[in-house]
Amino acid sequence: MTKIYNRWLMGIEAIGNRLPHPIALFTIFSITVVLISAICATLGISATGELIANGELQETTVTAVSLLTKEGLTFMLTNAVSNFTTYAPLGMVLVAMLGVGVAEQSGLIHTLLKSAVKITPAKFITPAIVFLGVVSNIASDAGYVILIPLGAMIFRAYGRHPMAGFAAAFAGVSGGYSANLLIGSLDPLLAGISQTAVSDINPNYEVSVMGNFYFLFVSTFLITILGTFVTDKIVEPRLGSYHSMLAEDEDSSLTTIAAQEKKGLKYAGITALIYVLIIVLACIPSDSFLRNENGALFGTPTSPFLNGIVVLITLLFLLPGIAYGKTVGVFTKENGVCSAMSKSMASMGSFLALAFVSSQFINYFNYTKLGSIVALVGANFLENINIGLIPLMIIFILFSASMNLFVGSASAKWNILAPVFVPMFMQLGYSPELCQLAYRIGDSSTNIITPMMTYFAVILTFAQRYDKKASIGTITATMIPYSVVFLIGWSVMLIIWLLTGLPIGPGTGTHLF
Repeated sequence: MTKIYNRWLMGIEAIGNRLPHPIALFTIFSITVVLISAICATLGISATGELIANGELQETTVTAVSLLTKEGLTFMLTNAVSNFTTYAPLGMVLVAMLGVGVAEQSGLIHTLLKSAVKITPAKFITPAIVFLGVVSNIASDAGYVILIPLGAMIFRAYGRHPMAGFAAAFAGVSGGYSANLLIGSLDPLLAGISQTAVSDINPNYEVSVMGNFYFLFVSTFLITILGTFVTDKIVEPRLGSYHSMLAEDEDSSLTTIAAQEKKGLKYAGITALIYVLIIVLACIPSDSFLRNENGALFGTPTSPFLNGIVVLITLLFLLPGIAYGKTVGVFTKENGVCSAMSKSMASMGSFLALAFVSSQFINYFNYTKLGSIVALVGANFLENINIGLIPLMIIFILFSASMNLFVGSASAKWNILAPVFVPMFMQLGYSPELCQLAYRIGDSSTNIITPMMTYFAVILTFAQRYDKKASIGTITATMIPYSVVFLIGWSVMLIIWLLTGLPIGPGTGTHLF
């Protein structure tokens, strides 16, 4: 059975890696969208359903829009630059890499890894990385650009395959995106959409921002356990040995820290502590510039603290990196710091090229309404199925998971699905928070295998650091086991939750009555 499974994954990887270079592939995707949009628009293909527009539920017909028209051609020509410059991960990745690059080239990250190797039992490395990946979404999307490359480096330092560390971190950050120990930025966003969707059924019903909290709190540990199992028992054995693994005579360098390095760590630690204390103190006043207009750090509207989290994290790497580099003599003048930043940006060249073409593809897809049509057709089909709650939940989870392959944005998909499914669930006596929870399970589980995921270009760039031949097939074959196990494990947990009648959040149950 194991041999058959490995051959299946090898087949997926082989097929995927025979595809053109990702830059060429996304170019082909873009051209394909242009042609399909023209065909669908000519045939008048459309879908009708209730969508949220101007804050209200409206019966809307979505019709395919052709890119081979005067307006479409104008869109492609005049928006090519803005598509690229407004590409969501672009600024975040580049800004974050400034800080990470300084910390890495100063030697701080390397020394920290040596310290981790020395004091951390190897058996705890995998669950620690997956767990940190899951909870990292409290900082919005920062985990994608911070933790995933660090996961690979940590595994590398432990003499393990860096791609396994990459996969473990990616699984936690993206596959466990909905789970957390705290309320994240996604919770108020989805709750707001759900609130609009319930207005026609019960205008007095208030969707709780913490309506999924209990379930997702427990999910954090479930995803950590499942992610650890998949990494250690399925993914890493399949990867085999890493061709650039450290030699035996280099092992001592991983646990030996020179006196100057210890001194550098001390000053870097002091710098980091002072910086964190300043941020904490700045957050305390009720009228702090880091709080939103309601005086909250979390919630709606999003606070400057969360909006600026990438900059704050960048400084958390940058300042200690400078302190460490100055102490050990790597940075003697400011030129050294500037050079480290330049080298960090130079390493992102392939990402920039890929980001340009992938941003065009995503914006073309959105403009043509093809993703919305696919989602609406499927949603209307499920609405007409008259089955029990648990089968309905499983089908809805699978449907949400499949929609993730067409529409990457969690909020965009929920804007389409919520007006159909939230009222339907309420008419059957089930809470809108339950519907929202099922959606989040499906959406998170397939984040790690969809090229429509906004950060896919970033992930591919990180993977190619350790596997120059890594392509879409490599990542998909590596992450499929996580996606399948998360989907099954999370669904089973939800079924148990439904059977026991436990509340899914503070004051929120699975039923309305």
